Amino acid sequence: MKEKNSKEKKLFEVAKLQQGLFTSKQAVEAGFGRNHHSYHVQAQNWFREMRGIYRLAQFPQDEAEAQLVLWYLWSRDRQDIPKGVYSFQTALRIYDLTDLMPSQLHMTVPTNFRRFNQVPPILCLHKEELKSSDIRRMSGYDVTTPTKTIIDLVYSEQFEPELIEQAAKEAISKGMIPPKEMPRINSALKSLETGQPPKGSPRE
Repeated sequence: MKEKNSKEKKLFEVAKLQQGLFTSKQAVEAGFGRNHHSYHVQAQNWFREMRGIYRLAQFPQDEAEAQLVLWYLWSRDRQDIPKGVYSFQTALRIYDLTDLMPSQLHMTVPTNFRRFNQVPPILCLHKEELKSSDIRRMSGYDVTTPTKTIIDLVYSEQFEPELIEQAAKEAISKGMIPPKEMPRINSALKSLETGQPPKGSPRE
């Protein structure tokens, strides 16, 4: 009984940081053998969200946040490490810097990112080797920083300039842009005013 409680506690500690979600490997590491996973699904202790990803049945969820965690876990590699970082319009929405609801979840993945199965329609993948300084950790998933998000939107040329300017000004007013990053933001905003792309590579 003590061993069972220990396993359940370990899994709960992992799942509570991921909106109640966890991967098969995380369950194994907590002490649940793979041959027992089907049993827990049949007993309705766990719900199978997609291949290799489960949810604790009794865990309260924020549905919007849970969806972000779910697709973040989908982006894991063979070592079970998620590689996706929410970006572009989705990052803007996460930071509450827009009222728009994008129809897809925008996610940046490494250039060598591969999945054997087809990318689900809900996802729009962008490929780039992100710097750690351009990534922020949220509740169970990663997202590009407000600065990186705004700059990406400027370079994408797929977003109305007025909306980007509004988002940038709101991010600044909320203190979301560190002073050392203001030159990058000002350069991006200036390019919107002049209609000329900022100098240099968008990946710098």
